Amino acid sequence: MGFEQITSDAPQISTELSDRVLTITLNRPERLNAWTGQMGGELMAAFDRADADDEVRAVIVTGAGRGFCAGADLASGGETFDYKARAGVDEDATPRDNGGQFTLRIFQSKKPVIAAINGPAVGVGATMTLPMDVRLAADDARMGFVFARRGIIPEACSSWFLPRVVGISRAMEWVATGRVFSAQEGLEAGLLRSLHPAGELLEAANALAREIAENTAPVSVALARQLMWRMLGAEHPMLAHRADSRGMFARGQSADAVEGITAFLEKRPASFPDRVSDGLPEIMPWWSEPEFE
Repeated sequence: MGFEQITSDAPQISTELSDRVLTITLNRPERLNAWTGQMGGELMAAFDRADADDEVRAVIVTGAGRGFCAGADLASGGETFDYKARAGVDEDATPRDNGGQFTLRIFQSKKPVIAAINGPAVGVGATMTLPMDVRLAADDARMGFVFARRGIIPEACSSWFLPRVVGISRAMEWVATGRVFSAQEGLEAGLLRSLHPAGELLEAANALAREIAENTAPVSVALARQLMWRMLGAEHPMLAHRADSRGMFARGQSADAVEGITAFLEKRPASFPDRVSDGLPEIMPWWSEPEFE
């Protein structure tokens, strides 16, 4: 399955698959990759294709040019966030925030996701990274949850993700002040995993992605990702124990488990045969996605 650009007069992302790592690049450098509804749709489509393609073992998201994402495109001025004023919007319905639709899509991803934050990441440019599994940044990057300074609120499900990543106190400091902060502060708070010179950022992100791609069983990684994210909201460790037990029972019988153990004993690299596209075992039968109402 190829990763050609989505057909459009002016695609707003680009994709490249190399060494089993899919790099998705926000591609509006003239606008510091400012977010639009079109960009959101293209990103969700790219993640759909990544999940369906067994050649993709990890995903990197980065930005073209000197920015990661400068937030929502404010070209519409003061009516940028007035969805009711737009043609075709049902006055009695609450339209869904498309930044939230995208972060929910990342939450559901079967592939690990790495953010390579190469420059300014503010507003949705910051919140979109929160459900990504690992965030690396250029050492001169700056980030900000600036919503209160624009008269709106943190979106893209960030009220769920941000306190889980950095704790409630730091999360509230950042969203209440709306200030833009340095990559170093993000590193110290645990928002970022590591900082790199701008010219070395993608190389570092790719090294991490290849470590995943070259050494691990893709079905095991997909299941582990579900376990880690979904258990953040679990009310008791017994739920994790139930899921662990089902997962160990299912995977213990798999061809991957035979290969993983045999390769270890024979001191050779493993070649895992199971495919994510064939489906994952149901290890959390009680889990269901809430409906938007």
